[in-house]
Amino acid sequence: MFPHPTLRIALTPGDPAGIGPDLCLQLIQQPQAVELVAICDPELLTERAANLGLPVNLRILDAGTEARAGAAGELCVLPTALRTPAQCGDADPANAPYVLDTLDRAITGCRDGTFAALVTGPVHKEVINNAGIRFSGHTEYLAEATGASSVVMLLATRGLRVALVTTHVPLSEVSPLITAGRVIRVLTTLYDGLRTDLGITTPRITVCGLNPHAGEGGHLGREEIDTLIPTLDQLRTQGMDITGPLPADTVFNRDRLAQTDAVLAMYHDQGLPVLKHMGFGNAVNITLGLPIIRTSVDHGTALDLAGTGRGDPGSLQTALQYAIDIAHRHTPRKRFQNGVRLD
Repeated sequence: MFPHPTLRIALTPGDPAGIGPDLCLQLIQQPQAVELVAICDPELLTERAANLGLPVNLRILDAGTEARAGAAGELCVLPTALRTPAQCGDADPANAPYVLDTLDRAITGCRDGTFAALVTGPVHKEVINNAGIRFSGHTEYLAEATGASSVVMLLATRGLRVALVTTHVPLSEVSPLITAGRVIRVLTTLYDGLRTDLGITTPRITVCGLNPHAGEGGHLGREEIDTLIPTLDQLRTQGMDITGPLPADTVFNRDRLAQTDAVLAMYHDQGLPVLKHMGFGNAVNITLGLPIIRTSVDHGTALDLAGTGRGDPGSLQTALQYAIDIAHRHTPRKRFQNGVRLD
């Protein structure tokens, strides 16, 4: 066996007034097998560490060197300046450009090979929009920034994976978005992502209907009859193992979940409340279909917890572990180079 090289992974803490910086500092209190690079303002981390009473040794990223595992309390930083000082619990629209700066630098680093993956902390979408910047979420921003044609939001916890056909849109706009083309793109991206990113050789996917009771034979809506059933039948002829559309209120039972690798929900609050009930704080958000690897925490900025030390880094640790696992699946192990054996 040949060990994997040490990975260099970008970490964006998210809104500087939220819990993201706290969680990064809590996470690195244990040694890390990878080099974590926080893309943020170093003074923010120093001040927050002092506030929390946590030791931290910051060092500036030297991208020209080999990545090295992090010792306890050590964190590599790619300095990115705040636009205005951050106060715990008081999210300021003036720092919205800073939040997007950190994402842009992470995306660039992932695309040029500086970083093997990106792990994102929570951002405050309302605050970014209040700054006059249209922002519906990480998933959509990363898709646009990387030119990805089809991305899928997949949340995972022990015993359940849930993907979405639509993400951050008003409920009134969901039905018109449930088109054959969109369902095909999402299911194809989900199927491929389960295989390449999560290592599931032959994924089994269960699809929820849009309407109560999956439309009740057309009496409660025709999206199942007109769109979902023929579309899923088409994909089955191409070899996909797909069950549905099924009523969402019966999909999430133990016996059915034991026979599926992922559930595809039609909209955000159809599937994610169940997943977060099962694994809040130990779940991960994975964006499938990007040209880069991105995972994220499953929670928001928790402004009320920022600076208190009561945050739980469990979801961030889970997101990091998924990023590591996916990066290793994507990175061939080089055994020889120019005739020289590599360890």
